[in-house]
Amino acid sequence: MTQSLVKSWWLLALCGVLDALFAVLIVLMGRPDVSPNLHALIHNRAAILLGLLALAAGCCTIAASVWGLRKDNYWFLVLNGLACISLGILVTLGATKPITFRTIALVIVIMAMSIGLYEFATARTLRGHLIDEGLLGAAGVVSVGFALVFLGFVLRWIKLDPSPSAQTFDWLGSYFGFTAICMVGLALRLNGLRGHIDRMSSGKLQTG
Repeated sequence: MTQSLVKSWWLLALCGVLDALFAVLIVLMGRPDVSPNLHALIHNRAAILLGLLALAAGCCTIAASVWGLRKDNYWFLVLNGLACISLGILVTLGATKPITFRTIALVIVIMAMSIGLYEFATARTLRGHLIDEGLLGAAGVVSVGFALVFLGFVLRWIKLDPSPSAQTFDWLGSYFGFTAICMVGLALRLNGLRGHIDRMSSGKLQTG
């Protein structure tokens, strides 16, 4: 499984970059104190830009999962990618028809829970790499925590202003910012493990 992850490290990195752009745009949308011209531009193109970013991130995630389709736990990535694509479609539709925050929050629950479970599963495959295992385990805990928070929004355990507010945008931005850090961090670490895995494979071939 680790070898398959290494092969798709650049797709995970690209997904992280797209998530980071999504986070920046969504936070800027909730900040009326930014440059008026920039604020107007973001709002005028927001639905299209955010929708395209989410669609692209979802496609990259699914593509990364295809590299190890026959391996255990990869369906978590597939589910995350499908949820991200659904979010992109919802956000794009929001340009012409109203989409409630509860609907978006429900999709993010699926995204956060699936990536959290994937992080837990990946951490188990990296036993022996204590730092990587610990960081991925911590990331999994935070991802599941985000899922529970957004579930609280869906079930109205946590109250938000029904109109788009800075608080709403901050929650969305925080989630996608955290996801971006996890994706890029995992991708870079996997790329770093590539040489180690190649040396192990070479050693096995020589032994054989």
